[in-house]
Amino acid sequence: MLSHQHLKGLAGLSLFGGLLLTQPALAQNQPGVPAAAQSIGLASDSLTLGATLQAVLDANPSITNLTELSAASASRLSQTRAGFLPQVTGTATYTRIDPVVKLPFGGETLQFAPNNNYDFHVTAQYLLFDFGKNEATVKVAESQVQTAQDNITVARRDLAFNAAQVYYNILFMRESIKVQDQQIASLQAHRDEMNKRVQAGVSTRFDVTTTDVRITQAQNTKLDLQNQLRNQQVQLARLLHKPAQADIPVKGRLTYDPQPVNLEEEVIKASNNRPEVKLARDAENTAALQARLIEKSNMPSLGAGVQAGGKNGYILPDINRIRFNTVGVVQLSVPIYDGNKNKKQRVEAEANARAAVARTADTQEQIRADVRQAINNMDFSQARHANAQQQVAQATEALSKARDRYRYGVGQNLDVLDAETQLSQARLALVQAEYNYTLGQYQLRRATGEQIWQ
Repeated sequence: MLSHQHLKGLAGLSLFGGLLLTQPALAQNQPGVPAAAQSIGLASDSLTLGATLQAVLDANPSITNLTELSAASASRLSQTRAGFLPQVTGTATYTRIDPVVKLPFGGETLQFAPNNNYDFHVTAQYLLFDFGKNEATVKVAESQVQTAQDNITVARRDLAFNAAQVYYNILFMRESIKVQDQQIASLQAHRDEMNKRVQAGVSTRFDVTTTDVRITQAQNTKLDLQNQLRNQQVQLARLLHKPAQADIPVKGRLTYDPQPVNLEEEVIKASNNRPEVKLARDAENTAALQARLIEKSNMPSLGAGVQAGGKNGYILPDINRIRFNTVGVVQLSVPIYDGNKNKKQRVEAEANARAAVARTADTQEQIRADVRQAINNMDFSQARHANAQQQVAQATEALSKARDRYRYGVGQNLDVLDAETQLSQARLALVQAEYNYTLGQYQLRRATGEQIWQ
């Protein structure tokens, strides 16, 4: 039977799988896709890995949120580009003035301003020259749009990894339950044989009772695995936003197909493809552009404007008559003193730019470590798989000999039960090695930045 420590190891396996999780495959028979993913066929009543990932990506609102934020960034970029275009404004004003100046003159009363003032005009303004300030603003906005798009890529990848983790956890739990079923069936067959021996008077009821205890323990282990399976199905339902349907059917099986890996090639691929590198470079570019914008913000600007419209209030003879009028202006604005604010902003921007460069270097180092860890996990999983195969063969032989010894009266029932437990543990170790290697393949794909979902 499984020890208490082994049960605790199984209970924590989902978390272990999450630490090893890497890029999942979306379609079948794709070049470079792990064989475990290619072996998953399509069925009308079950979700394949590809269908699961696509459904999760389509249903999750976090992707919609980031997509809308990206659209908002694109809109802000359009707003900054509007600074290169003329700005036209129409204005209509009515003003009532009481009292107004009136003077008697030659038997008449002269009024120098009307009580009712009307002013209708259109104003056009255009920035002639700003020493690159507006262009720098546009560049910063463009960099922010790129960052928003790269954030979507990272979010889609992470969400797909979570879905693949749950998917393979479900497959692993199913295989583990099958192993427990094999052990329970074998123990029950052994108990039936002992019952016959008890009836024949060659064995005691103690051996039957001991075997029943082991059967109950194996059934308890199976219940634990079934509980973990159900929890993983609930988690998948949450990712699919189907909380009312806890049992989401999935189709597939774990396979083992080791592939050769070149460390240097994978490191180069990761440095070029990982979205984290792109995000770090986005931040570096944005910081540099922000520093340039601050440098430009303290430069002069030259603008021109023209206004045309109609208003009353002109001098006699008829101050109430609305007349057409025009105004033209050219304005030069030169910052003189801002309390050293711009200078301090430049110091801050330069520090942010240096920090962004350091973050990029740190990201590159982390990515190289991710690749090495992924390959290490695959190598050790292969070694564990080979050991597990040997353990299964040895445990099978040991069980056969223990049964023969017990059958001929030269062995004890406890030896048979221990051999049954060792065989079950060896089979579980084999399944776990296949599971770990499969996730190791995906970990490597994630570490190298490959995107294989549509």
